Amino acid sequence: MPRYKDEPVAVRVYTVCDESKYLIVRNVPSLGCGDELFKLFSTYGDIEECKPMDAVDSEPFTDVYWIKFHQVNNARFAKRKLDEFVFIGNRLQVSYAPQFETLADIKEKLEGRRKEVLGRLNSGRGKPFKDVDSEALAPAPSTTVSHSPQLLQSCQSFTNKCEEKGPIVHSSSQLIVSADKEYFPSNSMNQTVQLVRDKLDKIQSSTQHSKATSSKKPRIDNRRRI
Repeated sequence: MPRYKDEPVAVRVYTVCDESKYLIVRNVPSLGCGDELFKLFSTYGDIEECKPMDAVDSEPFTDVYWIKFHQVNNARFAKRKLDEFVFIGNRLQVSYAPQFETLADIKEKLEGRRKEVLGRLNSGRGKPFKDVDSEALAPAPSTTVSHSPQLLQSCQSFTNKCEEKGPIVHSSSQLIVSADKEYFPSNSMNQTVQLVRDKLDKIQSSTQHSKATSSKKPRIDNRRRI
């Protein structure tokens, strides 16, 4: 049945079982154009055989052709390009025909799909993908981390300096830091710390002052109104 111009294209997903190197082409004009049809499909791959199917019912003034490609990939490409293709005034209807496959054809098709999937997986990896074997299931060797003497010495010296300064007093509830000592070797960093402390003290004192003023009793106006 011809498809109208504004009618959306029907989308169908084919699995490896549905695909085949055998194609059935319907709606071919009955004008003895088998050679032209063979040339059209042969542009997408090698064709082993192309013949009309006289025993199959078809629309008036149309024929049905049976085409066998050499590879499944060529048949898939030809079907995708030539389905609904206008051929001598008629739109071709191309479909797979897996019912004509032999056991060897099915084996070849499945093996080709397996290689194709492995090739796609390997394209995104640096190491080729292989079947699961004993090497893949073997546990990874344990690695040990070796620390250099310089790293251990620097860590020990840092710990000793922290213990010697002792500006931090730990308590069970909070961490108290003494404010009369400098903790950084750079004077600018110590000045920044002192500036932050002064601002915090000002904020705290202003907060206490506002609380004290708000605690005063409001003044009662006893003046007589006229």
